[in-house]
Amino acid sequence: MTEDRSAGQVVLVEDDPVIREATIMGLQRFGYSVTSYADGLQALDAVLAQPPEVLLLDVMLPGLNGVSICRKVREKFLIPIIMLSARDDAIDVVQGLEAGADDYVAKPFDLEVLHARIQSVQRRQGQQASSAEVRPPNAVQRGSLLIDLDRMRVSRAGEPLTLTSTEFKILIALATEEGIVLSRSKITREVWGYDWAGDQRLVDVHIQRLRAKLGEGLIETVRGFGYRLVEEP
Repeated sequence: MTEDRSAGQVVLVEDDPVIREATIMGLQRFGYSVTSYADGLQALDAVLAQPPEVLLLDVMLPGLNGVSICRKVREKFLIPIIMLSARDDAIDVVQGLEAGADDYVAKPFDLEVLHARIQSVQRRQGQQASSAEVRPPNAVQRGSLLIDLDRMRVSRAGEPLTLTSTEFKILIALATEEGIVLSRSKITREVWGYDWAGDQRLVDVHIQRLRAKLGEGLIETVRGFGYRLVEEP
């Protein structure tokens, strides 16, 4: 384990020493405080004991793989998680997103790109955490679905739902334009803050997770175009 002290707190879990040290040095230049681990089990214990602002997880790790770590962390915390995939493999990407990751970056990656992705997930998390202080009382009602914009809480038929900051932002994007089809590229611009030219399953898997939490019948797939929020049947 290595650590340096600075402004933002990031935990990096990466077993390749060359990639790990290069990433630490790059993130330090952007002002982050980086704690790094090479072993999955050691990293999981540390993160559960003291969750960071952002968690960067390699997929293939000794001890415990990144997807399993992501799933276990997500059971307890809604911290932003970015997966690092060595192969840009679709299976790695889908498994990581299904486990609850907010985003992924394929290795080898440009540190400027990684920095931008970290800023993006931090922005979404910050908006969720501070929304009660900066927004006036407000809510969006769509049938039995209630979205409390003050407290960033969602309920359906009175039952509270637990969403990640990314899932919440996707739901807001759909709810504010109810009935209108949003393309995947529009969703990535509104939620991630950049145009995503990679695997479109970044959006698809988050929609899948959101559907599982909301229940069937609210989010409709318009084949070849995107998604829309529809009136309850």
